[in-house]
Amino acid sequence: MKAKIFTGFTLLILLPLILSGSVTAQAPQHAQFENGAGLSPLFPTSEGTLQQMADALGQHVALVGQIGGVTRAVAVQGDYAYVGVGPRLIILNVADPDYPTWVGQAAVLPGVVYGVAVAGNYAYVADFDAGLRIIDVSLPSAPTEVGFFDTPVYAFGVSVAGNYAYVADLWGGLRIIDVSLPSVPVEVGFLDTPDLAIDVVVAGNYAYVADYYAGLRIIDVSLPGAPTEVGFYDTPGYSVGVVVTGNSAYVADRESGLRIIDVSLPSAPVEVGFSDTPGDARDVAVAGNYAYVANGGDGLCIIDVSLPSAPVEVGFFDTPRFATGVAVPGNYAYVADVEGGLRIIDVSLPAAPVETAFYDKAGLAYGVAVAGNYAYIADYNAGMRIIDISTPDAPTEVGVYDTPGYAFNVAVVANYAYIAEGYDGYLRIIDVSLPSTPTEVGFCNIPSQAEGLAVAGNYAYVADYNAGMRIIDVSVPSAPVEVGFYETPDLDNAFDVAVAGNYAYVAYGYAGLRIIDVSLPGAPTEVGFYDTPGYAVSVAVTGNYAYVGEGYDGYLRIIDVSLPSTPVEAGFYDTPGSAYGVALTGNYAYVADVEGGLRIIDVSLPSAPVEVGFYDTPGYAESVAVAGNYAYVADWDAGLFILAYAQYETHLPLVHRNP
Repeated sequence: MKAKIFTGFTLLILLPLILSGSVTAQAPQHAQFENGAGLSPLFPTSEGTLQQMADALGQHVALVGQIGGVTRAVAVQGDYAYVGVGPRLIILNVADPDYPTWVGQAAVLPGVVYGVAVAGNYAYVADFDAGLRIIDVSLPSAPTEVGFFDTPVYAFGVSVAGNYAYVADLWGGLRIIDVSLPSVPVEVGFLDTPDLAIDVVVAGNYAYVADYYAGLRIIDVSLPGAPTEVGFYDTPGYSVGVVVTGNSAYVADRESGLRIIDVSLPSAPVEVGFSDTPGDARDVAVAGNYAYVANGGDGLCIIDVSLPSAPVEVGFFDTPRFATGVAVPGNYAYVADVEGGLRIIDVSLPAAPVETAFYDKAGLAYGVAVAGNYAYIADYNAGMRIIDISTPDAPTEVGVYDTPGYAFNVAVVANYAYIAEGYDGYLRIIDVSLPSTPTEVGFCNIPSQAEGLAVAGNYAYVADYNAGMRIIDVSVPSAPVEVGFYETPDLDNAFDVAVAGNYAYVAYGYAGLRIIDVSLPGAPTEVGFYDTPGYAVSVAVTGNYAYVGEGYDGYLRIIDVSLPSTPVEAGFYDTPGSAYGVALTGNYAYVADVEGGLRIIDVSLPSAPVEVGFYDTPGYAESVAVAGNYAYVADWDAGLFILAYAQYETHLPLVHRNP
């Protein structure tokens, strides 16, 4: 995988041009998809040990299972929809769009899927981190990658015409790749566009690139080895999506909606009409007299373009989260909704579109906890997801609770899940005794922004970003009550909290680690602190040591807290990215390192910690939990990853399941 260049510990949505939105969730109109029961093969061989697999990778950590991720792209061909879900291509049978079925999925890709095009027996995937991936879909139940070409920067969009795939490569412009031999794709030409190449479509001898600030660029590709720009039209805002029908190019412009450009004379394109959609236009499809705009937080917008000079909005459907992609074959619109999955909308009556089905799995995985046979994912704007992990190589979603706000973190004790609701400032208590039907039983308002969470005995300890640590009595789950708090006005922001014995350990940003005596929950008192050199965002405690993850700086700090009044740093390890989550088991610290994936650090000698394994996840590792022999990583837009450190699984055969 190419190095990730983004820094910062949250990396919430990477760039403004790929921001998710905040919208009110709505119930499905009809039916949810049937889901496959297992995974396609995770490794190229049918049998072996995790030790062999991990050693072959040189990282001593093996991928066991994966589920979920954001949905940014969709393509439809014949009876099948090809959907990018996190780092996978998933295939759905949509012969009956009202009752589609899950058919198969490709193995985990190196990065998150941002674009999909299908031609013949192949799906062409724009993999954000790893360029063009070519997947044989001739057998939909067993899609298989057969070739790839790693573009220079970040692949955002893809189009296929004849023997060539055209990739819009962020900062890398238009890349033209000969795919006549799918197993050996070869770049034959490129053109470095002025700004950020986001989307591309090919019609005749021309490629049309949505180039963000630089608008629509028209490129002559009649000689693929020597593409030449022949014209452009600078839209008012940021061009992010494009489709061409006849002599008209339809451009999704983030600031100004749908722009209709006459391209009959490619050297002199002229705008003939526009519709300023209410939301954040991200993609566009055209069928008949209508343009369908994936309109960010405002869902799907349907525009009558029969008179291009005077387009008129005639209908809309507000998808649950943030619409970024759309395909319209026939009477149905297939909308990729970042956190809301694939939504299928009947548009036979453009003025009254109706959702008929959806496919929605864990999207933005921000926090994770494990208890028994279940993993609980804090899914940001989509609440909490409950995943059955009893078969680790075939994790299955079994329940969802859509919190009103943003789920930042989750802890589970006995039959209850406790959710830290970020921006909205709530502690939510959910009864998960029946995982398929989680039910909220109580909540407590937090002063500002609930970030971190720990539960011990009858109390929940919440790290409140702007208001320190709050202590909530949860002995009666239906009536949680704040009984105490710790807040020092001149300190920084509280990010995380861990509790051991009579002490709470708070990761307090630039104020480092604060140690609070909570033996009297109604009167917590700071007894000691260690001012870490960097920005403390996570903390875990075991024995005499506290392990602090430094966000921006990327260090794991090991602090001796045997004497709480005078904590002393015993050692540190510089991780490659931003150390944002920490979990401990035995002599090992598992670090969710945002850009660096999962890092496993041997801390048996605290003064000299050593990395013994790693797995560079496709997304951005935000949180980690360890249970038994597995690490569970919440990988932001790539979903949940189940990983095994090979030392623990030297004789476990890899069993591959096909649904």
